[in-house]
Amino acid sequence: MTLSENPEKYVADSGAEKVRVRFAPSPTGYLHVGGARTALFNWLFARNRRGAFILRVEDTDVERNRPELVEGILNGLNWLGLDWDEGPFFQSQRLAGYAAAADKLLAAGAAYLCYCPPEKYAGGDAADDPAAAKSEIRRIVRCGCREGKPSSADQNPAVRFRVPLGAATRFEDAVFGPREVQNEEIEDFVLMRSARSATGGPALPTYQLGAVVDDVDMRITHIIRGADHISNTPKQILLYRALGAQLPVFAHVPLILGADRTRLSKRHGATSVSSYRDEGFLPEAFRNFLALLGWSSGDGTEIFRTAELIDRFSLAGVSRTNAVFDRAKLEWFNQQYLQKLPVEELLPAIQAELEKAGLWRPEWAESGKEWFARVVDLLRPRTRLVPDFSHWARAFFTDDFEYDPTAREKFWKDERLPEMLASLAGDLAALPDWNHDACDHALRQLAEKAGVKAGLLINATRVALVGQPVAPPLFDTMVVIGKERVIARLRRALPHISERSASA
Repeated sequence: MTLSENPEKYVADSGAEKVRVRFAPSPTGYLHVGGARTALFNWLFARNRRGAFILRVEDTDVERNRPELVEGILNGLNWLGLDWDEGPFFQSQRLAGYAAAADKLLAAGAAYLCYCPPEKYAGGDAADDPAAAKSEIRRIVRCGCREGKPSSADQNPAVRFRVPLGAATRFEDAVFGPREVQNEEIEDFVLMRSARSATGGPALPTYQLGAVVDDVDMRITHIIRGADHISNTPKQILLYRALGAQLPVFAHVPLILGADRTRLSKRHGATSVSSYRDEGFLPEAFRNFLALLGWSSGDGTEIFRTAELIDRFSLAGVSRTNAVFDRAKLEWFNQQYLQKLPVEELLPAIQAELEKAGLWRPEWAESGKEWFARVVDLLRPRTRLVPDFSHWARAFFTDDFEYDPTAREKFWKDERLPEMLASLAGDLAALPDWNHDACDHALRQLAEKAGVKAGLLINATRVALVGQPVAPPLFDTMVVIGKERVIARLRRALPHISERSASA
C-alpha cells in the first residue's frame, strides 16, 4: 500500500500522534478562494480524524504585510465556520526560534553565511545567461561563500542552506504520488535574510525556514496546501532532515482556475471570500461548493451538509486535476441551500439581512416568529441570494415600496382596473374568513361578474400588493401579508392605476 492510495492508513500504521494540520495565511491580501479552499480541506481532514486544526499567521514579510488584513482573514474563516483549535500564532512573535534553528544549521555545516548582494540571485543563471532561461535543464550557480570564499564582506550576511550535492530528494505526495528532484537542481536557498542596517531591525526568516521550524514545533503531521507549493517541498524535506526532525505527510491539492482555464485572479471577478459573504451567499453553501473544487466523494453526490462532509472527506478523494471556479454553479448551490435547509436554520441569516436593510422588527423574533418563518418559507423558492429578501421581496416586510415600472406598463393598462380593484378591496373587506380559498373565490367571482379573465385581476393585484411582476402565488401572498394590509394596498394603488390607464 502506498501513501497516495491511502494516506490515512499510512499515518496510522506509522505510529504517529493524532493528526495535526495547519492553515498558514500571510496578511498580504484578503482571504481568497484558493486559501479558503486550502483551509477547508485542512479543517475537514482534522475534524474527520478528530485531530487539531492550527491557525498560524506568516507575517514576516515586512514589505508586503498589511496587519489590518489579519482581522479580515480571521473574519473570513469565522464566516465559513472553520474554527481553529490552537492559535492564531504569529511568526513575527517567534523570531528567536528561527534564529536558533539557523544557528544550529550553521554549527552543523548545513548552512553558511553568504555575503553576496541579493540581486546576484534575483534571476539565477538567467540573469547572466539568457539562454539558460530557455533551457529545460536548470543550472544552479554556487557562490564562493559556500566554500568560505566570500566575494565581498562589506555587508551583513544572509544565511543560506548548503544543499547536499550528488544525491536526489524523494518523497511521496499523498495526492500526486512519488516525486523526485535532483539536488543539483535546488539552489542554496536563503534561510535568514541579512539584518536591515537602515532600520536596525533583526534578521528575518524566509518562508522555507519559518514554515519548517513552526511545523516542527507545532508537531504538524500533515501539510495540506496548494500544488503551487510542491516545488518548495524538496527544500523543506532537506531542512527537516538537517534539523533531525520527522517528516510530515505532504499533500498538495490542485489549483483553482477561472473559466478560461488560467489561474483564478481578480480578472475573473471576486476572489475574496468576504465579497461572497457580502453578496449574500450562505456560508454552508459556499463550504459545500469549495469542498468540490478538487475533491469528490466518488459517488457523484453534490449536496453535503457539513456533518456529512466531515464524515466523508479524505485525502484519497482529492483530485490531481485543477478545479474550475464556476460562478453559476456556486449560485446553484446557494439556491439549493436556500430552498432545502430547514427554514429555522435560514431565519438568522434573513434577520441579519433585514436588519442591515432597516426592515427588521423585533417582534418577528418573538411573538411574530411563526409569521416570519411562514414568509421566509413562501419566498425562498424564488430567491437566489440572501439580499433578495430585502430587495425584490421588500414589500413582504414593509409598506414602503415602489411599483416596478415594467410591471405597471404591462399589467395596469386596462381602463377597467381601477373600478374592479376598488370592488375587490370591498369584497375582501367583507370576507368573514381570511384564507387562500376565500381570497381565491372572491377574486374569481369578481372577474366572472366583470366578464374578464381572472389572470387580468391576478396580475394587476400582484403589482398592487408587492410592486413586482413576479412573486409567490398571489393568494398565499395575500394570506401572509394580512387582510388589513392587502385592502390598504389595493386602495393605495388605485390612483396610480387610474393615472396609468388614463395615459395608455
